[in-house]
Amino acid sequence: MGVRDARRLGQVEAALQGETTNRKAARVLGISVRQVIRLKKQVKAKGVRGLLHGNLGRTSGRRLSDETRQKVEALLNAEVRLNDCHVVDLLQGQGVIVSDDSVRRLRIALGVKPVHARRSSLHHRRRERKEREGDMVLIDGSDHEWLGAKHPRITLVGTIDDATGKVLSLTFRPHEDLHGYAVVLRDMIKRYGVPGILYGDHTSIAVRNDEHWTREEELEGRQLPPQFGQMLEELGIRYIAAGSPQAKGRIERLWRTLQDRLLKELALAGVTTMEGAEAYLPGFIERFNKRFGCAPREAKPSWQRAPRHLERMLACRYERVVRRDNVVTIPGCTLQLPPGPHRRSHQGRRVEVRELLDGRILVSYRGEILLERPTPQADFILVSRSRRSETRRIARHDEVVTAARKEKKTPKNKRGHLTTTRRPAKGHPWRRPFKPNPLPERRAARG
Repeated sequence: MGVRDARRLGQVEAALQGETTNRKAARVLGISVRQVIRLKKQVKAKGVRGLLHGNLGRTSGRRLSDETRQKVEALLNAEVRLNDCHVVDLLQGQGVIVSDDSVRRLRIALGVKPVHARRSSLHHRRRERKEREGDMVLIDGSDHEWLGAKHPRITLVGTIDDATGKVLSLTFRPHEDLHGYAVVLRDMIKRYGVPGILYGDHTSIAVRNDEHWTREEELEGRQLPPQFGQMLEELGIRYIAAGSPQAKGRIERLWRTLQDRLLKELALAGVTTMEGAEAYLPGFIERFNKRFGCAPREAKPSWQRAPRHLERMLACRYERVVRRDNVVTIPGCTLQLPPGPHRRSHQGRRVEVRELLDGRILVSYRGEILLERPTPQADFILVSRSRRSETRRIARHDEVVTAARKEKKTPKNKRGHLTTTRRPAKGHPWRRPFKPNPLPERRAARG
């Protein structure tokens, strides 16, 4: 019996013995007179147990079934540790409805610690989301043990919409490279369209981080962006490089969530290869967006229609001058151009060579395709084929700068390099103290 029932027992017994009235007892207990009369009848019939609630000791009708509790405990006791919300989502996919609080109570009863310890929140001002879907897309790569600790680390490259928080495209790569960035950009444009802004970091895949300028760049007044940057310029997409990881915190938080959820779902599904993980992504993206996606502030999206020749835009481009034998070359590849109309030669023409994402190579002159070479191999990887002379020039420039920094030493007296020159004698006028008005001394010397 609790404190409340003990107080009621004293007032009810006093009312039964005539020491107080029903109205006074109701005022003291804070209940109605009708309730006091009902309690008096129950005490007369059942004694002290008449004050106890009738549902005391009964099983709640909202209690989880034993089968559901076993499923929750099995996921909590699995080798792969899952957080509470992840357990709820996995059971919901199996048709079992359970709340986060119920899973948390069961986890505490089992003595299982949470996956992520809670920490006190710090005050900060959050950047507002964009108004419409497609205004800005965040892109990045995450290097992690996605297939487990026993397998080598691989990189997950992906894009996420800033307005809705939905994952737009994902792909696994051995490391963060140009091919992975081009693949996620292609998949996003084909499914949704062309965004207005692409927000990433200062990776050399998208921006230039060196101080080398070619003669053509000096004449133009700007550094030519890397191959991925040239793709974005042709598509009309503006690229913004974040100054810190916190600036693009939404996609950084996405990696933290995926490293918790996707990693463990791959382990539960028994996926141990990169091909199997790639095939698992579409279903995971659909479930993730349904669970975590939010509605934009403006319903009308700002996606632009995908261009007609998208595959030609997602390519590495090189300008070359045709030789006398109608041959153009890029590092590692020699292309023989066919004759033009009436067997005319292409000698001296400045053509553009494009290497597509699927491995095809196109040679064009003023928009006309002169040569199309098919894909050389099935497992083709798109890489930038920089010229050897430019690579050597950049390397030589870096070596010169490094050598100059090593040779630049500070003297022991810390007075600079001019201390090695001849110094004035002790009686030299330069060593005399400066006096603003020397006339009195001169007059005294003259007598």
